[in-house]
Amino acid sequence: MGVISQADEGVKPQTKEAIETIKKTGIPMIVVINKIDKPEAQPEKIKGELAKNDVLVESLGGKIPSVEVSAKTGQGIEELLEIILLVAEMEKLSGDVSKTAEGGVIEAYLDSQKGPTATLVLREGKLKTGDIIATQSTWGRIKSLEDFQLKKIGEALPSMPVIVLGLGEVPGVGERLKVFP
Repeated sequence: MGVISQADEGVKPQTKEAIETIKKTGIPMIVVINKIDKPEAQPEKIKGELAKNDVLVESLGGKIPSVEVSAKTGQGIEELLEIILLVAEMEKLSGDVSKTAEGGVIEAYLDSQKGPTATLVLREGKLKTGDIIATQSTWGRIKSLEDFQLKKIGEALPSMPVIVLGLGEVPGVGERLKVFP
């Protein structure tokens, strides 16, 4: 449900990949521009680059909500949570926590210190440290779960973005994930 771009770096290839995946699947989109606390942040430039990729945010006359945030300072996080809830309500999105956890990869990269890292959003179920998960291209046992502020958490619930460590390889953005016994 989100496209994340860093305010100091511009629209990167993984952002373009996420945009294409979101368009293919037809899921709702929210643009999140992170690192807004940096002096070199240029959110309007990012919005212009996104417009060139057919992502027109509300402030430029489009229909896609955007939020400027700083994961470091917490700026904009409350607004982001409100927009996520609003979009989920408008789209009538809901998840059943009693089902087996399923969701999708919204961001993935190789961290030089932590290894393969993926940001996931669950559609159903609960995800816990120690769970075995798999996507189309990789699998692993979850070593660590972190929230959007990089704080360790014990479990993730539907519609909650969560950073996962413990996969064997970097999964592809847009891949579906599932928990296995």
